[in-house]
Amino acid sequence: MPQLSLNRPAWLSPSVARTEVLGGLVVALALIPEAISFSIIAGVDPSVGLFASFTMAVVISVVGGRPAMISAATGAIALVVAPLAREHGMGVLVATVILGGLFQVALGALGVAKLMRFVPRSVMVGFVNSLAIMIFMAQVPELIGVPWAVYPLFAAGLVIMVLFPKLTRVIPAPLVSIVALTAVTIAAGIAVPTVGDKGALPSSLPVPGIPAVPLTLGTLQLIAPYALAFALVGLMESLMTAKLVDDITDTRSNKTRESIGQGIANIVTGFFGGMGGCAMIGQTMINVKTAGSRTRLSTFLAGAFLMVLCIVFGPLVSQMPMAALVAVMVLVSVGTFDWHSIAPQTLKRMPAGEIVVMVVTVAVVVATDNLAIGVVVGTITAMVIFARRVAHLVEVTSVTDPDGGQVVYHVTGELFFASSNELVHHFDYAGDPDDVVVDLTDAHIWDASTVAALDAITTKYEARGKRVDIVGLNERSAAMHGRLSGELSGSH
Repeated sequence: MPQLSLNRPAWLSPSVARTEVLGGLVVALALIPEAISFSIIAGVDPSVGLFASFTMAVVISVVGGRPAMISAATGAIALVVAPLAREHGMGVLVATVILGGLFQVALGALGVAKLMRFVPRSVMVGFVNSLAIMIFMAQVPELIGVPWAVYPLFAAGLVIMVLFPKLTRVIPAPLVSIVALTAVTIAAGIAVPTVGDKGALPSSLPVPGIPAVPLTLGTLQLIAPYALAFALVGLMESLMTAKLVDDITDTRSNKTRESIGQGIANIVTGFFGGMGGCAMIGQTMINVKTAGSRTRLSTFLAGAFLMVLCIVFGPLVSQMPMAALVAVMVLVSVGTFDWHSIAPQTLKRMPAGEIVVMVVTVAVVVATDNLAIGVVVGTITAMVIFARRVAHLVEVTSVTDPDGGQVVYHVTGELFFASSNELVHHFDYAGDPDDVVVDLTDAHIWDASTVAALDAITTKYEARGKRVDIVGLNERSAAMHGRLSGELSGSH
């Protein structure tokens, strides 16, 4: 009897499944205090952030485009929706989350993910480094003004996570650290800040419902700007994180599917009364780098375990010392930072412009506490530096015939707004002979600014009774020049 060959999902393999299950469990434990903290930032009940983390992780594990990436309630999203929750209540916040999800689906379908190719590597490095700094800075308050016992617990957590992998990698070191420190704290009755101090854990699953807001134009005008900001911040953070996971795992992900998936997950989250979310870099790094997870199973289980831990093991989870989770996140921040990028040898070889872009990205993210703003400012800085660099590569040389009857100007380089504005000043309008040739064989016209500059050159010569021939245009340059020449001044 012939054997059937079936393509089984990778997570059905026992060894892979074990990695995914343990990875999901560690992430779920790390998600609880973070989700509660972000709920406090947003000004909502802790259960709102926990429900959002649950629905986001479970839904994105099915509809997302980047396996093993963790999506949940995040600080960036919390900051966007905080004013709405504070001033208008939960109904308006939930309606904003749903509309933001719809915007994300629309933007994903329109191909917003393709814009990721315009994010330079130096911005990506700055994004990663600023994330590491932000993860670390978020842990600092947990180590200030606390009982002295927190410090030995924190140190013990770091030691366990550094040394335990030398014994075995079968069980993730963060999980061992969290369980060991929790056991010691409970057994010895050590009084230190715990997860329960952050807020009460929910005792039941979320129930779907429709936001209690009037379906009027006024409501739409109120929530639309916040929903659009929500959509853009969420997509940018998610797509940047997906790109980072692609690099770590040496695999490609479907960014368009991820964009639409983020929208679907937020719509579902909204109907379940959650505060919305996006990809979480810290938890994703725990899952992918620390635990070694690679499939959708770990993402799904992170959400599922989160609810099981809250509802079934709530009293026990509440007693987990924050020191254990802080140690995990500090080690994640150290592992996330690209130390090679600031090594003296790297900095010596790196172009100054690239270093500036990386530093600007990090500085803006840390100053604004907003990854999206940092990435946008960093990308704009990179484009300005690139434009200036390319603009200086344009050269204009002239050769006059021996009989003095004709001059040929050879233009070399990329002609666009930054370079073509200076082009006009390279010609001797008064001193040149009556026959002028502008040879663009080694140049390319990119925009209307260049066509306008060539028109200005022609006009200046014609005003002196001289004739200009523009030759050597490649096919695309000729098409643009033919279409726009004479149409840009408005004086024809």
